[in-house]
Amino acid sequence: MSSAKPVSEIRVVGALALLYVFRMLGLFMVFPVMMLYGREYAGHTPFLLGAALGIYGLTQAVFQIPLGLLSDILGRKPVIFLGLVIFVIGSVVAAYADSVWGLMIGRALQGAGAIASAVLALVGDLTSEQNRTRAMAMIGASIGLSFAVAMFVGPMLAAAGGLSAIFWVSSVLAAIGIVVLLKAVPNPPKHSVRGAEGIAVPALFGRAFKNVHLLRLNFAIFILHFVLTATFVAAPLVLEAAGKANDSHWHYYLPVMLLAFVAMVPLMFVAERKRKVKGVMLLSIALLTASLLGLAVGGGLNWQWLVAIFVFFTAFNLLEATLPSWLSKQAPAGSKGTAMGVYSTCQFLGASMGGFAGGYIVQNHGVSEVFFLAAAGCGLWFLVALFMKTPAYLTSMCMPQLQPVSAPALMASVPGVVECAWVAEQQLLYLKVNDSFEQHALDTYLK
Repeated sequence: MSSAKPVSEIRVVGALALLYVFRMLGLFMVFPVMMLYGREYAGHTPFLLGAALGIYGLTQAVFQIPLGLLSDILGRKPVIFLGLVIFVIGSVVAAYADSVWGLMIGRALQGAGAIASAVLALVGDLTSEQNRTRAMAMIGASIGLSFAVAMFVGPMLAAAGGLSAIFWVSSVLAAIGIVVLLKAVPNPPKHSVRGAEGIAVPALFGRAFKNVHLLRLNFAIFILHFVLTATFVAAPLVLEAAGKANDSHWHYYLPVMLLAFVAMVPLMFVAERKRKVKGVMLLSIALLTASLLGLAVGGGLNWQWLVAIFVFFTAFNLLEATLPSWLSKQAPAGSKGTAMGVYSTCQFLGASMGGFAGGYIVQNHGVSEVFFLAAAGCGLWFLVALFMKTPAYLTSMCMPQLQPVSAPALMASVPGVVECAWVAEQQLLYLKVNDSFEQHALDTYLK
């Protein structure tokens, strides 16, 4: 009987993860093929195709936080429904497009259906504290899975029917996602505060933008996704120049990515279990930089180039997994949702700028120069990361509190409370506590 609730939560989180997979597949499937099949569209140039690849990130960045805040007013499910409908419309527009401008409009609409914040907030609403970390990990894993699947499904669909085939499949997947949302995802309980840290709070934006540790993490995710999109502007052209058929490119991407997932596991263990997250991150950035330099000077498709792309994906996957965990630990009490909203915005801005910059450089300079630019960005990131503070391992708590609370007084009176914030707009008390925290002391203090 005690296992019924966790099973229910697992089922719900599985449904929400499926929404993520369907949507991210639609966004990612064009990554390995845009620069190749986009030449079939009127008015194309390398710059405009790079823009079409990355423009989803620009609109996603613009609408990410507003739609999350709107979900506080209209409800999570209505906003997620709206986002999926917009994604379907964007996919259909892109499928019907016969010019690069129509392609860009469709991709921009796909990104405008920005449901990530609302989905994560709904995960918080529908899961208990003890299951939330695993639930978020499941959502994160679904993103990695969708990217890996996109690497071989995208080229096969494009070979069968061009980019329009990818967009038609994307629209169908999003439509299925709407059915999953309506049939398999329950409404969150009214007046629930369980997911309160899953959404941005306008009153806390100032705190998030002034926190130098969070700013460094925002810069980190910007560079990481700038590099990813720029790499997929250039890498398909390297394979094409080597005489590889467009529909065979997944033969290279997929095995390398799967091996990279395996290779990152020991480093992930060291980062989280051994609490060496900063050292592992610095190593990963150094490997990412070295791999990009290897791609730049590799001289085309050869074993050195394949080793470099393997190292690239290993480092990328590791950083993609560890940065959100670091952010969660670094965010001040009560600011996790706000910090994650800003962080996600920077992530998608990086993706968009990577597409624009990569396309411009290919058009005006060459493929190798894209990798050199990405390596320079990673080198700058490494210098910034040297000054990053290793996060403390604390437990977050959230509870209703109608009356104002003095943070210094509470921290002085209750053992184990490291951070405290009372948010008047929410009438919620947020705490970060260590292992010496005493619940009864907190209950006594708040009486």
